[in-house]
Amino acid sequence: MNVLVLDNHDSFTWNLVHLVEVATLGRARVTVRRSTEVDVAHVRGLAPDRIVISPGPGNPAIPGHAGISCDVVRELGERVPILGVCLGHQAIGVAFGARIVQAPEILHGKSREILLEDDPLFRAATRPFFAMRYHSLVVDLPLPSCLVPIAKGACGTLMAMRHVEHPIVGVQFHPESIGTPEGLVIVRSFLERGR
Repeated sequence: MNVLVLDNHDSFTWNLVHLVEVATLGRARVTVRRSTEVDVAHVRGLAPDRIVISPGPGNPAIPGHAGISCDVVRELGERVPILGVCLGHQAIGVAFGARIVQAPEILHGKSREILLEDDPLFRAATRPFFAMRYHSLVVDLPLPSCLVPIAKGACGTLMAMRHVEHPIVGVQFHPESIGTPEGLVIVRSFLERGR
């Protein structure tokens, strides 16, 4: 399996790469590319089986903040399964017309309970589910009709979503953090199912 990790200049990217390697027992070929240093044609040429879009600083609704992340979602997401994490999750929202807004509660390095829907991404995760959050922006609700919420914070903030037709899923929280005990389970589920 070829996995592309699209790096949005974040210190958590290599934790995410390590988590992908552990989840696949070292069998995946993991390639890392900076979202600001390649184009969609380059990504297509890598022929990834899965794409993981990393966290990063900024707002993906502002041109340049997430490099080609939104374009990759729009142009490849119909065929290649994509997992977006934090900024990557927000880039998925932007790609399909969602708004990015200030979070009602700014959380940096805080573990909080996440309320999960019955979704394949979370089937193997234990409840209650706690995850590490590092963000001041969120994808606003309601979502465009092509996206559905699959997890929320206790205050109703969107914490995960998926596309209704394409193999695209995003999580606002950080599965790669030690503060998300079930992070490996979630990443493994995405890699195995492709959704």
